[in-house]
Amino acid sequence: FRVGDQIVVKEYEGTVEEIQTRATFIRTYDGRRVVIPNSELFVNSVTVNTAYAQRRIDYDLGIGYGDDVARAKELLLGVLRDTPGVLAEPAPEVLLWNLGESTVVLRLRWWVEPPRRTEVLHSRDRVLEQAKRVLTEAGIDLPFPTQVVLWHDQ
Repeated sequence: FRVGDQIVVKEYEGTVEEIQTRATFIRTYDGRRVVIPNSELFVNSVTVNTAYAQRRIDYDLGIGYGDDVARAKELLLGVLRDTPGVLAEPAPEVLLWNLGESTVVLRLRWWVEPPRRTEVLHSRDRVLEQAKRVLTEAGIDLPFPTQVVLWHDQ
């Protein structure tokens, strides 16, 4: 990694500001400075979020078991194609990912450029806002977990 890259080391994530002989300095996204001894960087994994020009975002979204999965996938793919900042190539995807306890889980996958944290967050915000609007307008349920409590003593 280089100065300006966005990295993750253990529980720290931020932008590399300075690399010295003994330590590397990163600025976290909430404005704190973290000094990481280079010995830590040599023995631990470092994720470089900005190593490549593009970055994929994954988001799992649950719909109701009574809803039309194909229709929901079609609507969500339309959202991904129409949202500014979502790349056409590699093509976005909506996959049936899981049959959960209270929802049918669809995984949205799309790519952004540049791969910086701010682009990832803003893209996710735009996609989710539109996804909720489109699914709600189409009458597709976005359920949440529920529990039934039975009182056997009463």
